[in-house]
Amino acid sequence: MFLTEEESGMLAGKKGPAVQKAMEILVALGESFGAKRLLTVSNVHMAGSSVLVAEEAGTRFVEDIKRQGGTFVTRVTTNPTAVDPVQWREIGIPESDSALQTRLTDAYAGMGANTCNTCIPYLVGNSPRFGEHMAWGESSAVVYANSVCGARTNREGGPSGLATALTGRTPEYGFHLTENRHGKLLVQVETSLDDMTDYGTLGYFAGRIAGQDTPVFTGIPSDPTLEQLKALSAALAASGAVSMFHAVGVTPEAPTLEAAFGGKTPEKVLVFDEAEKKKAEAALNKEPTDHVDWILVGCPNASVQEIREVAEALERKKVHKDVALWVTTAGAMYAMAERMGYIQTIKDAGGTVVRETCPFLARSRVIAPVKGYRTLTTNSAKMAFYAPGQFGLPTHYGNLNRVMQAAVSGVWR
Repeated sequence: MFLTEEESGMLAGKKGPAVQKAMEILVALGESFGAKRLLTVSNVHMAGSSVLVAEEAGTRFVEDIKRQGGTFVTRVTTNPTAVDPVQWREIGIPESDSALQTRLTDAYAGMGANTCNTCIPYLVGNSPRFGEHMAWGESSAVVYANSVCGARTNREGGPSGLATALTGRTPEYGFHLTENRHGKLLVQVETSLDDMTDYGTLGYFAGRIAGQDTPVFTGIPSDPTLEQLKALSAALAASGAVSMFHAVGVTPEAPTLEAAFGGKTPEKVLVFDEAEKKKAEAALNKEPTDHVDWILVGCPNASVQEIREVAEALERKKVHKDVALWVTTAGAMYAMAERMGYIQTIKDAGGTVVRETCPFLARSRVIAPVKGYRTLTTNSAKMAFYAPGQFGLPTHYGNLNRVMQAAVSGVWR
């Protein structure tokens, strides 16, 4: 792989041991994927921000990099952590996680990261530009950045993201190359997409079949909301290993079907109709009873609009006494929603707005049995797909209206 004089100097240790180790990681990664060179980048979203992922060893590694003089030379935002910084004890997070998380977050902040601690960095100040080369982790954010923003990033892990942040370089392979961004299979949408949950169901359906390939959608309305595209991105990355999609007439690199496929013919054609939608919804409903005890809204993290919709659904109502309602979001979203009065409405109803973490990146296999949770109810296809395996919790899955009715009644209907 070709290295510039500056990059060769980094690899030789001329900018210190932290940068040298980072370059070793990037060169090894680039050579394993056949990259011809490194790209200069200035935008990283750090995936390894939770101690559930990093644990003690990963935390020490980041702390060691900081002690060696590591300083971030790019914009860096961080993914959700394992704790809510204010109410971790009340929601059941172990004290040991809180202490370790403080160490890890402090190490990232000390090197220059914006510790926003969210999976929606594009809503808290890190907005990708069209054509911008980046190094982002967090699967749903990667799909959103590539597809909705037209930026260019592979799905980076913690070590490679950290290495890019220290050097401002990433190997040129995968979705950084135009020829790898074209669609492989066509998904014809022949049913209505009315809300976030419908988009998540579509993503779950397509992701299972696409695997790592890029799907191209036709029949998606021309005016989907940010939240709907966020739900589609998350579900595609959950049921498959999708890093990008095209929606003809919606996403920036798909003004036409021909452009989405780069002039090639689709390798496969799928139809998503009402029957397939119902079948996919049924597959995500794993809990056969009507029992409800833990409800989750905000996967990926909720926008202010989503928090508003929860607050409106709870106006002058109470969450059932046997139900715990979590709305997970970023600290910045929390602050805006608090100013608008939405947080207080949810609190008054008995719900909890959780900041900077989520069931995926907190120790839910500890939280659930301690709190007595036996099921998880959600409007997120990503959460419904992962919860049975990751947390051992069967799921109820449906749109927000249905979920909020369950929150109040304590019964899934």
